Amino acid sequence: MTNRRQLLSAALAGTLGTLPPAIARALDIPAKVRTGTLQDVEHIVILMQENRSFDHYFGTLNGVQGFGDRFAIPVADVGARKGGTIFAQPRDGDPDTLIAPFPLDTAKDFRLMRVEGTPHSFKDAQDAWDHGRMGRWPDAKHNHAMGYFTRADLPFQYALAEAFTLCDAYFCSMHAGTNPNRLFHWTGKNGGAIDNGYDSLSADPAGHGGYDWTTYPERLSAAGVEWQVYQDMDDNFTDNPLAGFKTYRAAHKASSQRLMDLARRSIRTRDLDALKADVVAGKLPEVSWIVATAEGSEHPGPSSPAQGADYTARVLDALTANPDVWAKTVLLINFDENDGYFDHVPPPAPPSLDADGKPLGHSAIDTAGEYHVGDGKYNGRPYGLGPRVPMYVVSPWSRGGYVASEVFDHTSVIRFLETRFGVAEPNISAWRRAVCGDLTSCFDFATPNNQPFFQHLPVTKSLADKARSLGGRTTPRAPSLAAPVQAQGQRLRRATPYDLTADFAWEPVEVFPYLYLRNRSAERSAVFHLYDRLNLEQPPLRFTVAPGKAITTRGSTTCV
Repeated sequence: MTNRRQLLSAALAGTLGTLPPAIARALDIPAKVRTGTLQDVEHIVILMQENRSFDHYFGTLNGVQGFGDRFAIPVADVGARKGGTIFAQPRDGDPDTLIAPFPLDTAKDFRLMRVEGTPHSFKDAQDAWDHGRMGRWPDAKHNHAMGYFTRADLPFQYALAEAFTLCDAYFCSMHAGTNPNRLFHWTGKNGGAIDNGYDSLSADPAGHGGYDWTTYPERLSAAGVEWQVYQDMDDNFTDNPLAGFKTYRAAHKASSQRLMDLARRSIRTRDLDALKADVVAGKLPEVSWIVATAEGSEHPGPSSPAQGADYTARVLDALTANPDVWAKTVLLINFDENDGYFDHVPPPAPPSLDADGKPLGHSAIDTAGEYHVGDGKYNGRPYGLGPRVPMYVVSPWSRGGYVASEVFDHTSVIRFLETRFGVAEPNISAWRRAVCGDLTSCFDFATPNNQPFFQHLPVTKSLADKARSLGGRTTPRAPSLAAPVQAQGQRLRRATPYDLTADFAWEPVEVFPYLYLRNRSAERSAVFHLYDRLNLEQPPLRFTVAPGKAITTRGSTTCV
């Protein structure tokens, strides 16, 4: 009798021969199932790319929360905008003219593959978010921040998403640039950092010698979990945040065996060729971080989507070079921040504070460590979550073109490592632990090899070479107002933990109506955003509701 696995293998045979060898291997190698649980994963590899928002890449993909969102938030009237949603924005410098997300059509003008970047510091990111109002994005990020790519421009990225699992509720950790977000990713917190001041071994703008809290790689070492950073120290785009810590700076100059071992794992060159050699030899560590080159980083300007795709393909080539290793490996590919590119989904966040420091809403979860201290008008601003960014979950347990819509951020990657290896990270705040998941819902560990795959993944090198040959960066000109169109169709969806209700009522004896917000989830807190359509200049109220709990709000009064 022919079993299901044999039928699926036969169906795959006709397509795998047309794929690049690495991709064919990634899709054809079944998961090595021993327990049918997360414990079957023996290697976790993490590649964090640079500066793309979710809508900028996937706003037109069918079956995700993209440009077809029926619940786009309302925004205040300004200039020519009357009664609109977040998808119509006043132009930078010309509020009487509106701009919508517009396509960066590389078929018409390939120079748009290397589009100019946008402002992406803490302050302009806070201005674009605007406490959740998000109605004047181009004022902070410029008009070309509204540009987006489509399937035709990003063939590899779309094919990768449709081969494995794509997260459409993965948010960067804070409204800021590279280094603060990478601090969350590698250590669980930003320690108050809001800029890239400590992004190399020698940088010391504040004169304190470097960051001094414990990083997650150090915790893995203490627990006996093997780990390695793969990078070229001469060309890692200053994207390894460990270089900003006193411990690693001391290791860089040390002669003791312990510190020399720390330096070897973290701040020495070990490139993709070394990664492939380790895979082939069966020596891939339990946890690996990959720091891309500038050209491979996908960062606007120094890189491009085409060059980032080619780098990602090289990573897959290395990881699939030994089928027995890939059968036990998870590859997580995310982006540190959105640059300044537009994303329409308001990020979950603790309540904003009014001028008197009173929260606009309520959090049932402790928010210690989630508010900024200092910098004038930015004092008391929530750090995050920041805008959505792409996250691909690539593994034998996540095939099939699923979308995962549970809320995640960069600390979710550490949470996944915690869950697998049992090494806790106390730096992660109580609020993030409550609101953000641990990525385990992105996988099918019980029956991973029953998922067919009929997708062609394109070769990346020729498009990357073409992008590399471009003479410089291009700033696109936004066309006249035209609504973006999302492709129709459904997509397989991973389970989410949410069961949420919001009930509105007006008792005859009450001056104000009341809203009853309930979270029936047994495991995950949820953030409700309340926009007053009669007063959209006011920031939205935000309520973090704990699992199995409810919050009632009447006018300006909140009852827990």
